[in-house]
Amino acid sequence: MKTNIQAVNFEMTKKLEEYINKKLSRFARHLADDDEVVIRMNVVKPQTKNNKQVKVQIAALFAEKTCDTFEEAFSSALEALEGGLEKRKEQ
Repeated sequence: MKTNIQAVNFEMTKKLEEYINKKLSRFARHLADDDEVVIRMNVVKPQTKNNKQVKVQIAALFAEKTCDTFEEAFSSALEALEGGLEKRKEQ
């Protein structure tokens, strides 16, 4: 599994990167070695709540979530993709 994490208009902390890698390790069993995971994170409107947007693309599956924190948005996006990943592995 190849991972590409993009932080747009903010500097990602080491803690956030560790959180993402920890969560992704859970999904490693569903992915082939040549699958690419692309994560794009950005702040939509800095002055409002629920302004952290995360887009996750794993193989042909895609999820986009906007929440109050990047961790919450990333977890929600992975939950949305989980069913599709399980079906994909069964095929």
